[in-house]
Amino acid sequence: MKRYGFSLLELMIVIAIIAVLAVMAVPTYKNFLARSKRAEAYAHLHALYIAEQAYFAEHGEYTDKLSGEGGLGFDMPGKHLYTYGFANGGGDSAFEGSLKAPSSALAGTSASGGTFVVGAAADIDGDGVADVLTVDQTGEIKIAVDDTKNA
Repeated sequence: MKRYGFSLLELMIVIAIIAVLAVMAVPTYKNFLARSKRAEAYAHLHALYIAEQAYFAEHGEYTDKLSGEGGLGFDMPGKHLYTYGFANGGGDSAFEGSLKAPSSALAGTSASGGTFVVGAAADIDGDGVADVLTVDQTGEIKIAVDDTKNA
């Protein structure tokens, strides 16, 4: 008698192998997604750095206002994930992103005279911890809180 197909035991072994591979791959995939979201922050922080440099060239000082009178004239068109700006509050000093990180997550950001630190914050993996990046007047982007370590 010829046997066609696979036995139940063989199918169960294949399913178990696939499950083990999936368990190993999911954390890596989540970390990859979280780091890809961070790419947006690098681009916008660089744009904010350039805007602050242009403002400094014109006014001789940096500002903590992104828009409005006395601000950078910076606009965030379209959808963005991170909250960008300064922690000092007010609608002119921060743009809230779709991941709804509060501007208080931007603690330590400021602008006065010849220095500034502007930040970006977002809970990119949904664990309640905000990923926080900053850029200063030298153009150096730093990771203040790394949320991808928990992804």
